[in-house]
Amino acid sequence: MHELLRSLWREPRPLPAPPLRWWDWVLVGVLVPVALVEGVVRGGALSTVVAVGLVPVLLLRRSEPLLAVGGAFGACAVASVLVGHDFPDLNVMVYLVLLPFALLRWGSGREAALGAAVMAGQVGLVALLGMKSASDALAGAVVLVAVMALGAAVRYRSRARAREVDQVRLLLARDLHDTVAHHVSAMAIRAQAGIALAPTDPAAAVAALRVIDEEAALALDEMRALVRVLRAGEQVEMGPGPRVDDLARLAATGHPVVDVEVVGSAADVPAPVGATVFRLAQEAVTNARKHARNATTVQVRVEVTPTTVHLRVTDDGDPAPARPPGLGLTGMIERAALLGGTCTAGPAPERGWVVAADLPRTGAAR
Repeated sequence: MHELLRSLWREPRPLPAPPLRWWDWVLVGVLVPVALVEGVVRGGALSTVVAVGLVPVLLLRRSEPLLAVGGAFGACAVASVLVGHDFPDLNVMVYLVLLPFALLRWGSGREAALGAAVMAGQVGLVALLGMKSASDALAGAVVLVAVMALGAAVRYRSRARAREVDQVRLLLARDLHDTVAHHVSAMAIRAQAGIALAPTDPAAAVAALRVIDEEAALALDEMRALVRVLRAGEQVEMGPGPRVDDLARLAATGHPVVDVEVVGSAADVPAPVGATVFRLAQEAVTNARKHARNATTVQVRVEVTPTTVHLRVTDDGDPAPARPPGLGLTGMIERAALLGGTCTAGPAPERGWVVAADLPRTGAAR
């Protein structure tokens, strides 16, 4: 409990706080004449001054929620002490409920605690002075708590929504890197081979151009599919994702040669696990083709057991030093972690580079 209270006290403000909107000014413009009219009808000069004077505080409710709550409820408390029973409540002052909502929606944990104390003090003071009965004061406190709870609910729902948006953005970035970048990398490698072979073997250069044309068409198709998904309101018929059996596609073209071996039955591996295995292997093969010096073979081995899917990708390139993880490796680690698995990469004991991943066959995320 102590740690929970400490974490709530240290809760930061949600950033960024939104700027003033046009309807904020409209609200202030409407409340001021309404407060003046009610003050004239019901009487009470001080009540009218307080009701009108506190309306501009609404403009601070997002940027300075504690200041707004402290100023408004503090002013009401002072007016109650000065006037006592002769201080009538104007109905228009119901707008003050916007302040506790904003306090929990936009304030830090410390500001929320201090603001709640100010509001509780004002309600208690009114009851102590006999301006309201105990039942009325309790009802007012219940309303304030309910409004604060609503503000907290909106706050944490907005945070959850922001996390969802960030996750979607991250998944799109991974897909761009794993699919389109794979094709672009293959085109670059084949273009280099075609340039080298053109003077002595024009037919091989033409074959390389055909491969580049095929890879470019695939990259364009995948880019168009991603753009259609991102366009608001457009429904896209999504095809099945890659599976373990699709790993043979990695061996179709390119140099070094890719040797794919699948041990065990991959037919009933869940789609999320199969797609992750394919993307991890695809990225590992792309990295080997880009970075492995003098490599002739890349071996992709998948072993499917009753509980786990093991992936191991190795190459026979020159010994390579360890290097900081880049975007590709970071994405691989994150992909595996989403399914409750692990992914590691580093120099092999003798030659080349090794990527190893272990994924639970059920695909259950942690």
